[in-house]
Amino acid sequence: MVHNTAKPYSFMASFLTLFSPLLTFVISHPEFLLAFFSFILICSHRRSRSRLSNVNYPIVGALPNLFFHSTHLHDWLTDLLCSCNSSVILKGPIFSHSNIILTADPANVRHVFTANFPNYPKGPDLVDVLDVLGEGIFAADGEAWRFQRRLAHGLISDVKFKAFAAEASKRKVEGGLIPVLEKKAATYEVFDLQDVFLRLTFDTTSMFVFGVDPGCLTAAAETLPEVAFANAMDNAEEVLFFRHVVPLSWWKLLRWLRVGPERRMAQAVKVIDHFIADYIAKRATELVGGADLVSSYLNCRYEVESLGIDFNKFLRDSTLNFMVAGRDTTSSALTWFFYLLSHHPSVEYKILDELSVFSDLTRLVYLQAALFESLRLFPPVPFEHKAAVEPDILPSGHRVHPRHRILFSLYSMGRIEKVWGKDCHEFKPERWISETGTLRHQPSYKFVSFNSGPRTCLGKDMAFVQMKMVAAAVIARFRVEAAEVGWRVGVPKLSIILHMERGFMVRVKEREKPLVGW
Repeated sequence: MVHNTAKPYSFMASFLTLFSPLLTFVISHPEFLLAFFSFILICSHRRSRSRLSNVNYPIVGALPNLFFHSTHLHDWLTDLLCSCNSSVILKGPIFSHSNIILTADPANVRHVFTANFPNYPKGPDLVDVLDVLGEGIFAADGEAWRFQRRLAHGLISDVKFKAFAAEASKRKVEGGLIPVLEKKAATYEVFDLQDVFLRLTFDTTSMFVFGVDPGCLTAAAETLPEVAFANAMDNAEEVLFFRHVVPLSWWKLLRWLRVGPERRMAQAVKVIDHFIADYIAKRATELVGGADLVSSYLNCRYEVESLGIDFNKFLRDSTLNFMVAGRDTTSSALTWFFYLLSHHPSVEYKILDELSVFSDLTRLVYLQAALFESLRLFPPVPFEHKAAVEPDILPSGHRVHPRHRILFSLYSMGRIEKVWGKDCHEFKPERWISETGTLRHQPSYKFVSFNSGPRTCLGKDMAFVQMKMVAAAVIARFRVEAAEVGWRVGVPKLSIILHMERGFMVRVKEREKPLVGW
């Protein structure tokens, strides 16, 4: 960062130089300052009996509660929403003007995501929060979003791409995942299954996007290789979560000073950009004509540039958005699915019975129901963020001002009784199966794991094919056993993606009679 050395700022420069160690510590660890300030406030103010009054404190709003409950934030927010009829206002510090309407009400989802969709674009603030993703499809609005969605839809619905993606996934499962699990089973060692799934989806998504297998998951190596891009993405996603829950001015100050979480973000962006540029360059030098995303988009260069769009930036942002969508969401879904399966052997037996009868992915109704149920309880993207252009009133009765942020807790929605019934906390695939044995449809505003309305995930069907392929292949051959019990096991990490905080440590056993054909 280049500092201004003009005279009017010489005092500030000297001050920062003199006190930089202390300032760096305080700014890098705002939780210490916040904890001290909150302690003084709590001691100074009588707490009301009202649950809602206990959420927001004078001056600092809900920030103390967000800090105090950070080790179990998702579950605390769920309890809070259950006690407040599925919607509550979390006030920001008095000087920040950053109130958040937190909701898990399906009626609010339907209103914002579908009925009044034009009034709730991503908006400039969210684009700023998601700056690492550039102007890709996740952050784009208006014509830019419609153009990117049309291109993406054309690619994903293309018969050639579908066949290529299915073959690439199958090849990676058979040549990478299964051999690695066989090695682990032979020694019965404890390992992190979440890491294995992240490597699997990193390789397959790289093939979908760049047409290249990085070899992140391979049984040939003694130890699995470090992947700088994957580590950088994990760091970036944790910082993005931090940006969602603190006032805009706070994290922007940290970004300007390049300290604390924002220093990690700056380092991560360098690694991410280098990886993306390197892989695009490699693909561009090869013959165009492949079925991957980069090959497809290179053929659209003239169309992109005719709209006044910088093609190199467009390609960088598009490929990164697809890498995040393919790598992180699918690996998260698979990790939580096997976590639930390890604690519900009766569900595993039913899936095994189904696999012994059918050899076609499309006929695995119970397996798909179990995946739906896992996604209901552990959605890979636990929050959705929206802001209004014009003032509005939500079905819940909350007034929305353009300065407000609306945060939809998809994690909480799966655990609210009035939405899913008294057994909402149970892992129960049967809730997705009708009396006739077919899959039961649930509206997207109630089951939001793949978004809802015009922004519904384009890759939903492809993701399910990959998840069912992986699940069937693993369950048919192995018994996955959770290796750890107790405190902090199976706890979500504070990130924009619902990864497990400490990974998912398991052992695997080969089945005495593995099912042939999977």
